[in-house]
Amino acid sequence: MKSCLIVIDVQESFRNRPYFTDTDLPAYLNAQNELINGCLARGVPVVRVFHSDGPDVPENPFSAASGHVRPLEGLAPFDAAATFTKSRHSALVGTGLDVWLTQHGVQRLIVSGIRTEQCCETTTRHASDLGWEVDYVTDATLTWDMVQPDGQTLTAADIKTRTATVLQGRFATLCTVQQALTRSTPTTQPA
Repeated sequence: MKSCLIVIDVQESFRNRPYFTDTDLPAYLNAQNELINGCLARGVPVVRVFHSDGPDVPENPFSAASGHVRPLEGLAPFDAAATFTKSRHSALVGTGLDVWLTQHGVQRLIVSGIRTEQCCETTTRHASDLGWEVDYVTDATLTWDMVQPDGQTLTAADIKTRTATVLQGRFATLCTVQQALTRSTPTTQPA
């Protein structure tokens, strides 16, 4: 089964949000970079997805005018098999990614990126509903603490646990980086 790694919204825009902290950033980048490098070594295509929306003014970190819609510092450099820009939570809405995946015979997506419970989870659910198998690599996703409606803090760790719970067995197979790499199929056979 042909796989493809999707790297969602790993961009400098987030450093300009009030909730950004680098507490979990080193562990996330280690996992994300290991996944990218492992996929490239196996001949698995790696697709980059950026998020850009809102007013196109320098003050909006998710606008092209801000200069922040670019790879997050610390992300391993890589030549993307394709790059898409989205303006919705799912990387499959209005980007052409679904067409590209179909044209390239991809049957399994490996989902990684930022934010765990937002664009990564939404893309996972959407991809599953469209018929792709999805490997969700929780360690290669990043999020931050959130404030619940009752005013209490929901920690990033709890958000990741909740996301894993609702996706497992219904929308995705939860994988470690190594499990996702083992399950991926190279696009070319070794000589």
